[in-house]
Amino acid sequence: QVQLVESGGGLVQTGGSLRLSCAASGRTFSGYTMAWFRQAPGKEREFVAAITWLGRNTFYADSVKGRFTISRDNPKNTVYLQMNSLKPEDTAVYYCAASPRQTVVAGTSPRDYDYWGQGTQVTVSL
Repeated sequence: QVQLVESGGGLVQTGGSLRLSCAASGRTFSGYTMAWFRQAPGKEREFVAAITWLGRNTFYADSVKGRFTISRDNPKNTVYLQMNSLKPEDTAVYYCAASPRQTVVAGTSPRDYDYWGQGTQVTVSL
């Protein structure tokens, strides 16, 4: 069982930056594939980024590639999402997710993840 708590969301202007954090409970954090998803009002939850259990492989949605960076600090049981050059269309609730499956390729569907945080709001103004 893993419990996830996101933080770092807020209001930022277009072109600004934010860093989201996701703190995980449990001693087996290093064995989990971690991901970020987001959900805007009236839209389905969509994949943003993922990092495999050893942090060797990262995956990004095309819409954020080159602007967002996912990373993890296993001793601190934390995964991060650095978001730069933010756009209004990045506005959404951002969710951290965890999967115990230790794969080389991370899943990009919400169905691939078993544990979810409560979400943190990111709002990008014009």
